[in-house]
Amino acid sequence: MVSNSEDNNMIDKLSGVGPATAEKLKDAGYLDIMSIAVASPSELADAAEIGETAASKIIIDARKHANIGDFETGAKLFEKRQQVGHLTSGSKLLDELLGGGFESQAIIELFGEFGSGKTQIAHQLCVIVQLPKEKGGMNGEAFYIDTENTFRPERIVQMAEAYELDPDEVLSKIHVARAYNSNHQMLLVDKVKEYSKDFPAKLLIVDSLTAHFRAEYVGRGALADRQQKLNKHMHDLLRWGDLNNGVVCVTNQVAAKPDAFFGDPTRPIGGHIVGHTATFRIYLRKSKGPKRIARLIDSPHLPEGEAVFTISEIGIRD
Repeated sequence: MVSNSEDNNMIDKLSGVGPATAEKLKDAGYLDIMSIAVASPSELADAAEIGETAASKIIIDARKHANIGDFETGAKLFEKRQQVGHLTSGSKLLDELLGGGFESQAIIELFGEFGSGKTQIAHQLCVIVQLPKEKGGMNGEAFYIDTENTFRPERIVQMAEAYELDPDEVLSKIHVARAYNSNHQMLLVDKVKEYSKDFPAKLLIVDSLTAHFRAEYVGRGALADRQQKLNKHMHDLLRWGDLNNGVVCVTNQVAAKPDAFFGDPTRPIGGHIVGHTATFRIYLRKSKGPKRIARLIDSPHLPEGEAVFTISEIGIRD
């Protein structure tokens, strides 16, 4: 059997995979036997531009070679969890709420109304990820997929100066792309996977995750298609986080919930797909002046709770 860490060229040895098909599969993010073994025939057919019958044969062969169905002990998984890194937010209270900061190999969703601080946190993470580990960073670079023209280099300059970093150097390690529609947004994640071979990237921001999907798929008739595409998009992001031991942070909008008589009359866009795929969900809301309140809504191992932080010219602080 072949382990996940085996040489990627093993893809070439699969039945029906020639050099051209192998290259297309790798470009689409299928970098090892396991990723092919767990794919659906339609996904693989689209990625490699082959028929579904040929894709099915490749998947069957991959499953023979991959360690599918092998169970691991809790001790082994605990050992793997030790590799997970944490990226500080700039606020100790917010870090404590998240069990030590923004976790790698996970998707952290920030949702809230306009002005609640989602984009400010995203900018702050782009600066802090470049710091050494002992200062709460990851010694890495950042990718920023901008769907609503919210990235502001001058904001990065302010935050970088607060950490006594060279603003030009910090900006040179943030790779920004503007996404013009949902298909373009999804393609950009493929580009990020490609570029991550050349850059030591440890952070991927999508600001905002659902804006294009919401605008393009209108009405109940389009809901199933929208959710299916969102599901694929979220899993592509998660795969990037796993492969690079990186932090994935997505921002999300909220919609009014007119039938809510109690509690908050808003809810995040994207429904159960986004809710189930995001590892951590943080609801942000405004308080007095520069204060913001972060509420941890969902996490696999942390209790619900709240943290108060401020947004000032120098960035996110307690």
